[in-house]
Amino acid sequence: MRETNFTFVDDDGEKIFVYKWSPEDNQPKAVVQIAHGLVETAARYRRVAEALTANGYLVYANDHRGHGQTARSLEALGDWGEDGFNASVQNLHHLAGIIKKENPGLPLFLFGHSMGSFFVQNYLTKYPLDLQGVILSGSNDSPGLALNFGIAIAKREMAKTGPGTRSPKLNKLAFGAYNKGFEPARTPFDWLSRDEAEVDKYINDPYCGGIASVGLYYDLFRGLKETYKQENRQRIPRELPVYIFSGSKDPVGMNGKGVRKLVRNYQRLGLKDLTYKLYQDGRHEMLNEINRDEVTKDLLNWLDQQTAKAKRKPTGTGNTIGD
Repeated sequence: MRETNFTFVDDDGEKIFVYKWSPEDNQPKAVVQIAHGLVETAARYRRVAEALTANGYLVYANDHRGHGQTARSLEALGDWGEDGFNASVQNLHHLAGIIKKENPGLPLFLFGHSMGSFFVQNYLTKYPLDLQGVILSGSNDSPGLALNFGIAIAKREMAKTGPGTRSPKLNKLAFGAYNKGFEPARTPFDWLSRDEAEVDKYINDPYCGGIASVGLYYDLFRGLKETYKQENRQRIPRELPVYIFSGSKDPVGMNGKGVRKLVRNYQRLGLKDLTYKLYQDGRHEMLNEINRDEVTKDLLNWLDQQTAKAKRKPTGTGNTIGD
């Protein structure tokens, strides 16, 4: 695998940092674009990129605003600025445009984990961009009225302290209950994986695990509310292949309940190529779980199947989002 990096400047003048991982023979069969999760970094996807590139996939992954190398400093981690949810989704769209210019004719798959999966769900309601498939990892459907509760609390906190401050109250609201199912817990992040070494890597990474700003939570909750509006979801193309996977003990997906709800809602929309898998006893980061080889193999199998389908289609008949 060959690794290179570059940046692009978005519409607000923010410099967005991108990892590009390429197969050694530089002859990719398709492209996977990755959207990472909250308070982590795209660098954590280097291992799955190694598996993808070894199987002929070109991989791009940007650090979102307020994350990783895109953040202006370690102190700025977790603060993505004004309207950061929509700006982050727009950044994915911008990067997809760069990818398609650099790799004309190659199928493009958009992969999102956790917060990144919510970006991808929102992305599908907005942009008429040709994609050959979407992958959602560690995701969920709408939590209902809890979103309104979160928005109200975040708005009140912002009024008191400003959007850039850190709120232990909102952090507890978002993450506080996640570890309860694993008590007595070794660390506050046992909910991520059964692999203790992977949990420790996360804890020891200065780019991971911090407390996000009040403004980030406010934007995130509002962005989710928009994503789950039925009139917005109706814009998702029915022919778009979607693969959803999660752990059966992932608290983000409500131990599978939220994942199954997401699948049912996509089925009601009429999505015709929908696949999902819940891994028994798996936690939030299935690509960092003790059975990650199985998870990665399943991901590659799905990608290979969809790549073969995409290459059989006549030029110009991709799945256009918004059709």
